[in-house]
Amino acid sequence: MALTDLTVPTDVALNTDLYELTMAQGFWESGHVEAQGCFNVFFRDNPFDGGYSVACGMGQIAELVENLRFDDASIEYLASIQAPGGGKLFKDGFLDYLRDFSMHVDVWAVPEGDLVFPREPMVRVQGSVIECQILETALLNLVNFQTLVATKASRVVYAAEGHPVSDFGLRRAQGYDGGLAVARASYIGGCTSTSNVLAGKIYGIPVFGTHAHSWVMAFPTELDAFRAFAKSSPKNCCLLLDTYDVHEGIKNAIKVGKEMEAAGERLNAIRIDSGDLAKLSKETRAAFDEAGLPYVKISVSNDLEEYTIQSLFAQGAPIDSFGVGTKLATCDPQPSLGGVYKLSATRASSDEPWRPVMKLSEQFYKRTIPGIQNILRFVDASGCPVGDMILDADSDTGNRSSMVDIIDPVTTHHLKGCEGHELLELIVKDGVRAKEPDSIEQAKARCKDALMHLDPATKRFLNPQTYPVGLEKGLSDLRQQLAAERRGL
Repeated sequence: MALTDLTVPTDVALNTDLYELTMAQGFWESGHVEAQGCFNVFFRDNPFDGGYSVACGMGQIAELVENLRFDDASIEYLASIQAPGGGKLFKDGFLDYLRDFSMHVDVWAVPEGDLVFPREPMVRVQGSVIECQILETALLNLVNFQTLVATKASRVVYAAEGHPVSDFGLRRAQGYDGGLAVARASYIGGCTSTSNVLAGKIYGIPVFGTHAHSWVMAFPTELDAFRAFAKSSPKNCCLLLDTYDVHEGIKNAIKVGKEMEAAGERLNAIRIDSGDLAKLSKETRAAFDEAGLPYVKISVSNDLEEYTIQSLFAQGAPIDSFGVGTKLATCDPQPSLGGVYKLSATRASSDEPWRPVMKLSEQFYKRTIPGIQNILRFVDASGCPVGDMILDADSDTGNRSSMVDIIDPVTTHHLKGCEGHELLELIVKDGVRAKEPDSIEQAKARCKDALMHLDPATKRFLNPQTYPVGLEKGLSDLRQQLAAERRGL
């Protein structure tokens, strides 16, 4: 996939907030062209009041970095922007600097499809502070939404208990590019297919779809419509029952199912899109079984999400698959992840040591973690994760058997006897991909495996158990020291 496809805007460099460019100009003019920065992408709370999140969007970061350039049309547009106080916003010298601009940053990221938790770095970017700043908005746009969607999809799939879930959200998504992001991320999160044909072409996701109510209404009778569709698509025949009356729809679908059998074909499934899905699915299953058509599957749709699916199974609904649209594509009831991009270390040039920095804020909740950070994920003997430790990436020393809680500095989590492995991996070196991104199938398999090993108490929807995330003792002490220095204590 190329960035000139419909998946992203062609003006990649202008896919940013204006203040990224005004800051870049300020750095350039104040002689900070050689200055280096380290930035981390993280979020402060899991979405949907859940216990985990699914990292997504990382597979497209390398291509974003490699293609971030300012072409002549972009420079011309920037030159035309006027400052509120009068005159041009951008200086000619800075625009000349942008003409030859290219990324030379290094990027580390959590493998796509793996699980991530609040306040730990999903992505770490190091390099020229100007380049890091210009990258911020596009990177957050890429990772925030897809992580949110993949997490929502994983919850829906978990509720579906192994039954197929198809993404039906394109018509309700925020634009065609939003629809593509939904299809990609929901597939990584566990969906089996999408209705989005363009996403199928670009990403290789299986596509699914049959007919709508308009098909039925376009024929003199429902039975005529069913027969016509069975004749047109005998190998992809799923009949929608609720255009008029589900009970009559059941009778007509059974007639067509029998006719298909006589012709050597099989009715694949029926779909119900309204009403009491638990009650109607039970009636439908009983009718088809009695008619000698037990192989016909029951699919349902209609504003589904994890809680309604969970409720349907709790009522014993014999449903085989789900089409989930609006509430998946819009990530109802939480439309944003809230991921941020914060500076954690600086240096005057690449020849100098890093200087850790942190944001204090008036709210303790918003205080950041200083330094060049890495994550160690500790697992028990069965391979189940038991805690994530944030530590100084440049240090080989420190206490690895316990960690200080990331929120509560008086709480210690013990990790003795558990094996830890580094979670962040280098994906971009000096502006060029350091490895080929994992395929979407690899990311999907990673997500499935990670969720399989996660404690069910952390996966549950109601009051999930908090997964331990903490700081290595030395990093915790550094954080306290910097906070005290900044406050003059």
